[in-house]
Amino acid sequence: QVQLVESGGGLVQPGGSLRLSCAASGSIFSINAMGWYRQAPGKQRELVAHIISFGSTNYADSVKGRFTISRDNAKNTVYLQMNSLKPEDTAVYFCRVVARTGSSPYVAEYWGQGTQVTVSS
Repeated sequence: QVQLVESGGGLVQPGGSLRLSCAASGSIFSINAMGWYRQAPGKQRELVAHIISFGSTNYADSVKGRFTISRDNAKNTVYLQMNSLKPEDTAVYFCRVVARTGSSPYVAEYWGQGTQVTVSS
């Protein structure tokens, strides 16, 4: 099994910055991909940013140029640097990891518990 611990959410004014972290632990054999999703009230969960094991990244159009995803493979941790935040970025942000654990030949996805990001003056 894989456990994900997220941190870094909070309240910030428009134009401000936050950095989210998600640390994966457990019987991890390899991590294929790590990413961030968000869900605003009354809306479906959507992809924010995604990074695969060789470093290739993908961003939602709404965050391109403002958010940066990165990962520390040694720490099994993924980060989301969020700059120039807007009120419409307000949502619960979830970490997602696709990994293979030591007890299985297959990959599976794991989700964090979510961290609230509120952008408001």
